[in-house]
Order: sequence, then C-alpha cells, then structure tokens
Amino acid sequence: MRYAGLIFALASGAFCVVGSAASAQGVVTTKQMSAEVANGLVMAAVEQCRKDGFRVAAVVVDRAGTVQAQLRDNGAGPHTPNTARRKAYTSASFGITSGEFATRVANPAAAGVKEISGTIPLAGAIPIKAGNDLLGGLGVGGAPSGDKDEACAKAALDRFSAQLK
Repeated sequence: MRYAGLIFALASGAFCVVGSAASAQGVVTTKQMSAEVANGLVMAAVEQCRKDGFRVAAVVVDRAGTVQAQLRDNGAGPHTPNTARRKAYTSASFGITSGEFATRVANPAAAGVKEISGTIPLAGAIPIKAGNDLLGGLGVGGAPSGDKDEACAKAALDRFSAQLK
C-alpha cells in the first residue's frame, strides 16, 4: 500500500511539471518542409522511376496529410495520383513506410487499422523526416510493384536528405 502512495506522489509530481509546462506554452512550433523541397521530391521520384522504366505519380503530403506537391508522369495511369496520395498519407499518419503498414495490418489482430479512412495497405511510400521530426510522407504509385515504387521514393529522399536536416 505504501508503494501505491509513492507511485501516486511521483505521478502527481510528473503531472504538475508536465501540466505547468503545457499551460505555459500556448503556441507550438513545428517543422515543415519548403515547397521547393516538396516539389523537388516528387520530380526526383518520377525521374528515378522513369529511369527504371516506369511511369508513375508521386505525391508529398505534410504532417497533417495535406497534399503539398503532386506530379503524374506522362503515360502514368489515371489511378496513380490517388494511390500515391493514399500511400503518402498512410506513411505520414503512422511515421513508417506504407509497406511496413501493410505488413502490420496483415496480422488479424490489427486488421481493422487498415480501414482508417485515407490509408492504403500497399508498399510505395516513405516518411519524410528532419532528424526525429516527422514532416510528412512521399508516396509513389504506378510501378509494377510497391517495392519498386518505394525504391523511387527512397532515391528521391536520398537526393534531398541534406536539405532536410
């Protein structure tokens, strides 16, 4: 019983510290990628896939899942922008690749998660980060498989990594 009192005291103290810090700060500062980087990422992803022989669409969403940049290559299917957007949204929502999301929701215990509106359990998107801060997601759709879409996204992100520090 005395341990319960100690745990309560520690928890209350932690809450007071967190609570006072939270109430003292009414404005939150977050990082956001520039429009130039977002546009560069979609162009670099489309260029990489084009080099690999695929016609795709690429979409960058910000941390809130809002489209920041989008590009559909000549000859890419009409469905590819929507698929790429949903992949990017999935990655930004969970901070993981959309392929990892697909793997996780394949588990029957987590299957309901794939029903979250706007998500899609397909590989092809990666989270965009500046250090440990999640900025959004880059999704690609239209290559013959999600791993090829993801490779194009990764190549694009690697190209812009210095600008995301």
